[in-house]
Amino acid sequence: MYSSVEVLGFAREPAWLPWAVQYFFLIGISTAAFFLSLPGLVWRHPEWRAVSRRALLAALVCGLTAPVALLADLHQPGRFLNFYLHPNLGSWMAWGSFFIPLYLLGLFLYAWLCLRPQLAALAERGGKFAALYRALAYGGHDNPGAIRAAAVVGSIGAGLVLLYTGMEVMVVQARPLWHSPVLPLLFAVTALTGGIGMTGLLEALSGSRTSAPLLNRWQVRGQWATLLLLLVWLLPAFAGLAGSATDALAAMGGSLGWQVTGAWLFGSSLLTLWLARRYRTALVLPALLALHGAWLVRWVVFIGGQSLPKIGSTSHAYYLTLTPDSLLGIVSMAGLCLTIYIVLTTIIPWDDRAEV
Repeated sequence: MYSSVEVLGFAREPAWLPWAVQYFFLIGISTAAFFLSLPGLVWRHPEWRAVSRRALLAALVCGLTAPVALLADLHQPGRFLNFYLHPNLGSWMAWGSFFIPLYLLGLFLYAWLCLRPQLAALAERGGKFAALYRALAYGGHDNPGAIRAAAVVGSIGAGLVLLYTGMEVMVVQARPLWHSPVLPLLFAVTALTGGIGMTGLLEALSGSRTSAPLLNRWQVRGQWATLLLLLVWLLPAFAGLAGSATDALAAMGGSLGWQVTGAWLFGSSLLTLWLARRYRTALVLPALLALHGAWLVRWVVFIGGQSLPKIGSTSHAYYLTLTPDSLLGIVSMAGLCLTIYIVLTTIIPWDDRAEV
């Protein structure tokens, strides 16, 4: 005699905690800010000179912080070594362990080459850090060819990081909110808007607003692209033409929380778009809203995506708690970003008067 058991739902803690959200958020901003630094520091366009310096600072701050969140998400550094000791070349996550060092090495080499002339100038002024500046400058020559070569390495690494961070989520077929070809593009575009936002925030902290129209012009383009990608994901889902997206909408159906979240996701993008178009010299509010939008997309995808049931009909809500894996971890990463920002701006001037 045979009997069948129907599984209606079960409770399970999310496998990817807010550490993952922070890593994807920070590494995306870093790569986007790196690309924003190229027009002024590699191609030497005058209108991009100041904003590219702030973009390089944003890339360094977020690029130095992101690996900490990644290692915290793995819970112990030894797990990261397993990617090299036992490589699985069929996994996007495993490939990421090679792409991240490539990008970071390219970023640091590029930043050092760009800052060498300024370090040499600081050494000539004397002071208690003169010996350190002289050692770091290593001659202090401006070498455009070497900067371009380092920029190529960094660009390849940044592009691969943007690719793998989207693909390693998209390939998970068991999560209907994740398994969509739109997701890698959405991650890349919101990384761009977040990178513009972080650069704009650092521009505001420097006391300069000369680059605000340029940043807001690109922010408008980024927000239009974000809204377009959201519609590309949503409209076929409503029409029943996209299997995974349709399944995700069906799982969200009837949930007021999901409806409010979806409305705010569109609403915040529209608000950022309106502010960037209407107030061309504004920096702080469009920047903060752009950062919020980039964070919200990743929070909804990771945390919200894991709350949707893989089988049965039970959703599993996640609540922030005062633990290192939750709210304290988010606060600690913000504190680390601020600390790195203070250290970098204390050692090296990043204002418009600084010599490059």
